[in-house]
Amino acid sequence: MTHRIAILGASGYTGAELVRLIATHPSMRIVALSGDRKAGMAMAEVFPFLRHLDLPPLQKIDEIDFSGVDLAFCALPHATSQAVIAALPRDLKVVDLSADFRLRDPAEYEKWYGKPHAAPDLQTEAVYGLTEFYRDEIRAARLVAGTGCNAATGQYALRPLIAAGVIDLDDIVIDLKAGVSGAGRSLKENLLHAELSEGTHTYSAGGKHRHLGEFDQEFAKVAGRPVLVQFTPHLLPMNRGILATVYVKGDPATVHATLAAAYGAEPFLQVLPFGALPSTRDIRGSNFVHIGVTGDRMPGRAIVVAVLDNLCKGSSGQAIQNANIMLGEDEAAGLMLAPVFP
Repeated sequence: MTHRIAILGASGYTGAELVRLIATHPSMRIVALSGDRKAGMAMAEVFPFLRHLDLPPLQKIDEIDFSGVDLAFCALPHATSQAVIAALPRDLKVVDLSADFRLRDPAEYEKWYGKPHAAPDLQTEAVYGLTEFYRDEIRAARLVAGTGCNAATGQYALRPLIAAGVIDLDDIVIDLKAGVSGAGRSLKENLLHAELSEGTHTYSAGGKHRHLGEFDQEFAKVAGRPVLVQFTPHLLPMNRGILATVYVKGDPATVHATLAAAYGAEPFLQVLPFGALPSTRDIRGSNFVHIGVTGDRMPGRAIVVAVLDNLCKGSSGQAIQNANIMLGEDEAAGLMLAPVFP
C-alpha cells in the first residue's frame, strides 16, 4: 500500500528533511506541500538540493485537499500548529514536529511557552513521540507530538537508568551542545555566520530552556516522583548534531550494562563498548543514536554521552519512524540510511 503524505511547513529545515527521507521510502508518496510565504514556488527553487525529485508545488494550507491525504506531517513554527491541526479533518493522522503538543498539562504548557494553549482538547489527546518508549500508544494514536531534539537526546541517555534505579535521581547534570539548524531557518542576527562562527556560547541557562518541561514531565513519569535535572545547552558553529554529556552518580559498569540491555534490540539506538565515547560526525544525516559510558575520576560516578542528528532522529526521522508505526509499516522503513561522512 502507498500512503499519501502531506507536509505542512515544507519550506523549513525539518520540512526539507522530511522530503529528503520520504523520497526513498518504499510506501510513502508526497501529494501535498505547504509553505505559505513561498506558495506557488517549486521545492527546487526553495531547496535546490531536492531538484532531482518530482514534487508537487508549495501551496497554502487552506488550498490542500485533505480528502486525498492519509497522514500529514506538521513542520510549522511553535505556537502555530495548534490552530492548524484543530482545523484538519478529524480522521486524518497527524505527526506534529513543533512543541505545541509535547506537554500534557495545559498549565505546564502555559508556564514554559508563556501563553494558554489554543487547543487543550487536542493537547490531552496527543501521544508523546519518543518512539522507543511509546510504541503501543503511537500505534493507536491519531495525533503524535514529536519530542524536542535536546529533550530526546537527554532522555535516551537517562530513561533506562531512572527506570532501573541505578543512579541518584537528585544528582543529574546534562551538559549539551547543539548545532545551529535546531534554531530553524528564520533569519536571526545571532545566527549569522559572522556572529556564530569561530566561537560557542551557552543559551537559556539556569533552568530557562523550554525542553526542561519535557524532562520534568517524562522523568517524573518514569520515576514516580519529581526529578529535577541541571541542564545547560550550548550552541556550536556546526549545522547538524547534538552531543549531551550527562554526569550521574552510580556505578559506571552498571550504568553501561543497563543501557546496553535496554537498547539491545532497538534498530536505531546503539550503545558503544564500555569506555568508547561517540561523536556527532558518526551519526550525521542519519536516524541513529550512539551512546557511550565511561567512569569518572571520582569513584561511584559515571559519564554518559549521547549523540544524534537534531534534524533527523531529533525531529524528521523520528516523525517518520512514528508515522511508520501509525500506518502499520515497518518502523525502520525509509530510515536505514547510513550517516554522511566526512
